[in-house]
Amino acid sequence: ALHRTEPTIKTPLPGPRAAAWLARDDSVMSPSYTRVYPLVVRRGRGAMIEDLDGNRFLDFTAGIAVTAAGHCHPRVVAAIRRQAGRLIHMSGTDFYYTPQVRLAERLVAIAPGPDPKRVFFTNSGAEAIEAALKLARRHTGRLRALAFLNAFHGRTYGAMSLSGSKPMQRRGFAPLVPEIQHARFGDLDSVRTLLRTVCPPEELAAIFVEPIQGEGGYIVPPADFLPGLRRLCDEHGILLVLDEVQSGIGRTGKMFASEHWGVAGDIVCLSKGIANGLPLGAIVARAEVMDWPSGSHASTFGGNPVACAAALATLDLVEARYRANAERRGRELRAGLESLKPRAPQIHEVRGLGLMIGAEIRSAGEPDPALRDRIIDLAFRRGLLLLPCGPSTIRFCPPLCLSRRQVQIGLRLFDDALASVDARQFLPSGYPS
Repeated sequence: ALHRTEPTIKTPLPGPRAAAWLARDDSVMSPSYTRVYPLVVRRGRGAMIEDLDGNRFLDFTAGIAVTAAGHCHPRVVAAIRRQAGRLIHMSGTDFYYTPQVRLAERLVAIAPGPDPKRVFFTNSGAEAIEAALKLARRHTGRLRALAFLNAFHGRTYGAMSLSGSKPMQRRGFAPLVPEIQHARFGDLDSVRTLLRTVCPPEELAAIFVEPIQGEGGYIVPPADFLPGLRRLCDEHGILLVLDEVQSGIGRTGKMFASEHWGVAGDIVCLSKGIANGLPLGAIVARAEVMDWPSGSHASTFGGNPVACAAALATLDLVEARYRANAERRGRELRAGLESLKPRAPQIHEVRGLGLMIGAEIRSAGEPDPALRDRIIDLAFRRGLLLLPCGPSTIRFCPPLCLSRRQVQIGLRLFDDALASVDARQFLPSGYPS
């Protein structure tokens, strides 16, 4: 079975079949996509991927932290097949169906905080952020929002305006949504300064924050940061919106990353791992906050019955096994990466929680994105899939079903890539700045 095999590279990369499809892709697909390496995927199972030419890879990306239960988990596949045989679509914005209600009940039950809650379903994380921004403005009657430098919330206009990750994501798209300010992540004094100077707290609808910054570099905040934000919001009647799109659904060893700091948001945004690869997002808000009237916001496809069925199966697996596994395997992976540092001076810092881990790459004490991208490419050619984030960080976000043996294999392949890297031979970055 594919999920029990080891990485095996049989052809030059890309292989001949993959190369043919890359040429076809190049002739019809938008140039805006950021492809990190020439991988054309044929199938996946667990934490393993096979390309069109039969090359097999250990996947430490999970499709950008999405396949929480692993690629094509049999229980998720069975849930999808059962639901697809009954009903694929009827639009939950106008009709009722049971998978949507069951999933909403499940999310309300597991979301942090004692208050009654309600759920709105979307198709993606960016849509969840947009819904949260609309709800925050509608509920508070306030216009302004505050977010953080290096944050990433999505590429739609509201989400893009809240983001502060890369110039490429904003360049050429002005004007953005107005009255959004950015503070330094992890710095409560920076937030207080904005509230004292350019962002009157009585006009501030919400503070949007990732408990752990994802695209910005897998940055874990100081211990007092999220509790301090919660206190500031409570003091001024500001809504705290937690973007758990990447950090939620067990990835950090808890169902929600904010649980590490004992913080509950007024609105929580979810997507990525929630349905193990099917398009689904959600906001879970305090019932008092989710008071918008009928017709004020809706989604034709949000909460699709097949996606909801996949999500229910995924949550069963994550709660029963994979949340705890993420914590255990994450400890092993972080320890292994730390052990590489004495012989790999390129690794400046290893940080993260659970299986949301970043290794920051530097040369002569400075961030080195070209070296980072070279290491990722060398790992790919050895059968290990990795992704970049932040200025020069490699992210490790494998499926939560990762085994101890696969942790060891991944560390060996990464160590080999580090040992073979030549800092003078750079490849173009797949992620433009």
